[in-house]
Amino acid sequence: MGRTPLHDWSLTPRQAIALQRQLAVDVERHDRLDAVTHIAGVDIGFEEGGAITRAAVVVLAWSPEAPAPGLTLVERVLHREPTRWPYVPGLLSFREVPAALGAFARLTIRPQLVMVDGQGIAHPRRLGVASHLGLWLDLPTIGVAKSRLCGRHHELGPERGDWTALIDGDEPLGVVLRSRAGVKPIYVSPGHRLGIGTARDWVVRCLGRTKLPEPTRLADRLASRRGDL
Repeated sequence: MGRTPLHDWSLTPRQAIALQRQLAVDVERHDRLDAVTHIAGVDIGFEEGGAITRAAVVVLAWSPEAPAPGLTLVERVLHREPTRWPYVPGLLSFREVPAALGAFARLTIRPQLVMVDGQGIAHPRRLGVASHLGLWLDLPTIGVAKSRLCGRHHELGPERGDWTALIDGDEPLGVVLRSRAGVKPIYVSPGHRLGIGTARDWVVRCLGRTKLPEPTRLADRLASRRGDL
């Protein structure tokens, strides 16, 4: 799955911020999506006090004819490497994406869609981890976050599937989605090569019985080493 490197990782925080602004211009906010047969989920964890980055990628076969959510686990990769960046708010993709790329390099199945535990364009400089990873892979990506990083939204309905727009000024960034009745919402934003509506619809299609869509739920279990998938 290798491509020409997008940039070097040896950057200062100031250089990384400037690069984020530069790369954000290249993020495609409209649909450029092939027929989906496989969906990947990505989550990142850390070991040894943060010294080791642990990237988990799962690939699920998608079938709209199968019982909801129509997904079957077909591949998983757990990749570890030394952490390259310290924890810097707003620059988490520089800490997490290198290991994610290492995991993708080991996959035998190339997905058509990737869901990432983190932000897409719902980021102060419009380049969250899902957008950054999408540019590196040239794949459609979706950010599925458990908390809000930026933007505002109206009150959200209580039922599964209720959603409201996430907006920063006049700019739409994504949606706040009630993925399960009675639990806190998730924050869905396109990462790359997707519009907001398509990103939302795919997350809804992939919802199972829990708060997170199945691709990121299973990646989270693998990254956190909480039992078998």
